[in-house]
Amino acid sequence: MAQISTADLYDERGSELRSVSLQLQNIGGMTGFAGPVRTVRCFQDNALIRQTLSSDGHGAVLVIDGGGSLETALVGDQIAELACDNGWAGLIVNGAIRDRVAIGTLPFGVKALGSNPAKSKKTGAGEVDVPVEIGGVEFRPGVTVWCDEDGILVEA
Repeated sequence: MAQISTADLYDERGSELRSVSLQLQNIGGMTGFAGPVRTVRCFQDNALIRQTLSSDGHGAVLVIDGGGSLETALVGDQIAELACDNGWAGLIVNGAIRDRVAIGTLPFGVKALGSNPAKSKKTGAGEVDVPVEIGGVEFRPGVTVWCDEDGILVEA
């Protein structure tokens, strides 16, 4: 998808969109990205994230609800590179990432709460392609999400 200013998009379609008020950091090499939503809900366990990002992303944005935990990283440089190589547009992480310098060099969008070098578990606990809520906004698989320096907009 072509980059669209979220401020301009909101001016055009405000009532059709939800704006995420949670302030996520821009960490990837691209600050503007958009695409259809896919989701993973997990807590301090990134096995389902790796599994999902191993498939062809078709330009989708993976929204990861890690419960807001900053205790362990859900995404590192290897998982981000995998996503980039498999055609994902970006990641929105309600949790921590690691390897932020390496992720910042990728032509790929990543928004996250912050970073922590601690690894997550890899048991596979969690759910894929279920509605998740981040910052009071519901992300449903298949709706479109737009991200840039101003924030995140999701189709209502």
